[in-house]
Amino acid sequence: MNRQNAFKSIHLTNTAWLILCIGYILVMALRQAGFRWWVIFSLSGYSALLIFLLISLYLFAIFRGIDRSQKVQTEHPLTTTIYYTVFYDISPFLGGLAGCLGMIGVSKISEFPPAVALGTLATTFLVWVVVDPVTGSVEKLLPASRNHRIERLALAKALRQKRQEEQKLLLEAILAKEQQEQSLWQQVLEPHAEKLALLLCKQEIGNKQTENEVVNIGANAWRTGGLNCMRQLHSMAMEICRRKYQDSMIIDYISAWWDGIGGWRTQSY
Repeated sequence: MNRQNAFKSIHLTNTAWLILCIGYILVMALRQAGFRWWVIFSLSGYSALLIFLLISLYLFAIFRGIDRSQKVQTEHPLTTTIYYTVFYDISPFLGGLAGCLGMIGVSKISEFPPAVALGTLATTFLVWVVVDPVTGSVEKLLPASRNHRIERLALAKALRQKRQEEQKLLLEAILAKEQQEQSLWQQVLEPHAEKLALLLCKQEIGNKQTENEVVNIGANAWRTGGLNCMRQLHSMAMEICRRKYQDSMIIDYISAWWDGIGGWRTQSY
């Protein structure tokens, strides 16, 4: 078992111990208040609050573990050490041990479980909620930590800006390439667009020869430049049909005839 798995096992074990102690405290408090067992463990009773609290604590432990794993050692020289990590993870057990030591000399065995549970809860709250955040904040104020943080953030900002510039240049190159292709296709597709507009405005929908001609033109456009070329040819043909033949209500049969050619789909238009 490597070090990371060992720390994970210790952390989960101590978290389970903490949850067990909290559950014991809540149950005993409800019992002392006069509630019966069937009320405590009823789904419609106080067990809903108990379950919610336990899940919240478990998620808190997981997220704290993730946050700790993301700390930079230079900026956190103490809280990233093995000794501090072990102390942080076993703090629930240390609290339980402190509760046991505090009961030395007490003869009643029934008083030990509450003392252990309260010691666990108090120590864990002190270490996880008070000591750890304060220690981490103090570490950030150290000159070396502060300077390293400034350099790290500046480097991250520079890398982010560089990545944005690269993406911008890539997008501009793609757009320039598309514009160049469209300019080249404009001359090549002009006669095909004229023919498509003529065939479309003839309204010979049932003519098999007309449909075959339109399909052949679309297939040639696909072989020339793919879907973008087909879209440009379609747009040019529709524009010529509206402008030259003065028909603003023309029905787009080209899309239906081209359906299935390459990546062309009728639903796109």
